[in-house]
Amino acid sequence: MSPAPLLFRQARLLDPANKLDAARDLLAVDGRIAAVGGTLAPPNGATVIEANGLCLAPGLVDMRTQLREPGAEHEETLATAAFAAVAGGVTTIACLANTNPIVEEASLAAFIARKARQIRLAKIYPYAAMTRGRAGVQLTEMGLLDEEGVVGFTDAPNPVASALVMRRALSYAQTFNQLILSHPEEPSLTQGGAMNEGEIATRLGLPGIPATAELIMVERDVLLAELTRGRLHVGPLSTAASIEVVRQAKRRGVRVTADTAPHYFALNETAVGEYRTFAKVSPPLRNESDRRAVIAGLADGTIDAIASDHSPHDPDSKRLPFIQASFGIVGLETMLPLSLELYHQGHIKLPRLIELITSGPAEIIRRPAGTLSPGAAADLVLFDLDRPHRIDTKAFHAKSKNSPFDGRPVQGSVVATYVDGRAVFQADTAHG
Repeated sequence: MSPAPLLFRQARLLDPANKLDAARDLLAVDGRIAAVGGTLAPPNGATVIEANGLCLAPGLVDMRTQLREPGAEHEETLATAAFAAVAGGVTTIACLANTNPIVEEASLAAFIARKARQIRLAKIYPYAAMTRGRAGVQLTEMGLLDEEGVVGFTDAPNPVASALVMRRALSYAQTFNQLILSHPEEPSLTQGGAMNEGEIATRLGLPGIPATAELIMVERDVLLAELTRGRLHVGPLSTAASIEVVRQAKRRGVRVTADTAPHYFALNETAVGEYRTFAKVSPPLRNESDRRAVIAGLADGTIDAIASDHSPHDPDSKRLPFIQASFGIVGLETMLPLSLELYHQGHIKLPRLIELITSGPAEIIRRPAGTLSPGAAADLVLFDLDRPHRIDTKAFHAKSKNSPFDGRPVQGSVVATYVDGRAVFQADTAHG
């Protein structure tokens, strides 16, 4: 059954794909955007939403998440992740293959896509594993998985140690014009490490992970992409040196894109404090100069997307000594307000910021999202750009709450989220 028509009155439409930033009406009919204009007449039975200057943008596109189902439903399920996503304004998710069993067979990729359609919240598209067992040795059946509609191939958050295997993957995926997503850490340099190598790690007595570990892997994979002409995506980037490698590669015409996550521009290594395991991520939080380089890379186009890097863990996985605790934080519900900090602090103009979380990642994973063009699916987020509030992990809809941002003051919040023209989240009526 088609949803009732929706008419948004005088919203600030933010649509980087069409270079639009202006107060306009937007009409959605039968789950698709029907028209954008100065003053539109509501059709019979339409729901009229007086936006009164609220921002209306394409639903956010999160191109790297870990959703845990199947295999670790105690940490997250597709349903809880999908609800957390729409609560954060995210309407399209690409999920990694590190489930149990691993997404290395077409049937499992089909299962995830089918269950997401049944949930009818955020649209979820799986990556498939690049190698069998994500062990970095034998390539998966990329042709069959491509036919099932996976958005790319990756062993992330595992890196692929063998340059030969990565070369073969880039070459083979090129047959289908498919994406290879690389986790940027050289494993022999990260083994046993817990946080960024440097003075703070030394003071805390923690084994460090050098920035060079990221640089080596990014340089290697960029060179292999140049050799094979394959489609490479690297991320999350956290260091100035690796960002510069991508910057220079793009100038040479290498087919490389990159992303980062909000914690790499919102925090630095000092967030570890006195062994705060909620600040343990992979790659690790870096120093202040690296944090600033991430912001510069987002602003100048070197980094193409912001991804949540959503990585849920149960409390027991984080209530351990820092060295033993799991890497990762949840991020679906904080991606928008943390990203908006870049605008509020004057680092990035708003249209560019919205591009980084909508049309930018949509273009990389090649899915029809991230635009307000007539005919596109009415996947939308209505948000208040300026409303101040504090992040409250107790209010998260995600099953896991492992976030270092609890209590952080932010500006900007989701008012409502729509998928195919249906209201799937409204801030004043939300419940878990």
